[in-house]
This record gives sequence, C-alpha cells and structure tokens, in this order.
Amino acid sequence: MFFFVIACLLGIACGMWVPVIPYEFAKYSAIAIMACLDSILGATNALLKDKFDIKIFVSGFFVNSIIAMVLTLIGEKLEVNIFLAAILVFVYRIFNNFSSIRRELIERHGKMKQKEQ
Repeated sequence: MFFFVIACLLGIACGMWVPVIPYEFAKYSAIAIMACLDSILGATNALLKDKFDIKIFVSGFFVNSIIAMVLTLIGEKLEVNIFLAAILVFVYRIFNNFSSIRRELIERHGKMKQKEQ
C-alpha cells in the first residue's frame, strides 16, 4: 500500500510539472483517468469485501479506458459530446464505490471496537 501511495504522488507531481499531453488530447486523457479511477476504486471495494479478482481488475482497467476513449473519438467525429455522458457514469460509479468503501471501513471499525470491549 505504501508503494501505491508513493506511485500516486509521483504521478500527480509528474502530471503537474511535466505537461506531456497536448491540449488536443485533454478529453481523451480526462475520460481515461476517470475510467481508471473507477476501476481502482471498484477493485478497492472488492478487496475490502473479499471479492477481488485480478483478471476482472486488469481487464476493466484497460477495457473501460479504451472504450471510453473510443466513445469520445466517435462523439468528436459526430460532433456530439458523448464523453460528458461517460464522465457522468464514471463519477456516479466512483461515488458509489467511495460510499461502499466508507461503509465497509466503518463496519470493520465498529467490529474492532466491539472485540476490544
């Protein structure tokens, strides 16, 4: 977990100070980041519930990102902002995963307190 946090911080720092993605690809990178964040939070949720499967995580991580970027490309060709719908779906799923993770952690904390007493 420690290395994951360090890697995330390094990624954020690199993204802030080393702009390597041209502005034309901002929609694609934004939708890919949302898809990847959704997959990571879904995996964290599954891990807490002892339902984690690495194959599902890896396939979801890459396939969701690719599908979201392809939909964004199709939307640009049709001059329709399809990526906004994809972002709304990903944000909805991210908040659902956050709330599920929060509930799970609160339940675990409550069980630990009961064992102590």
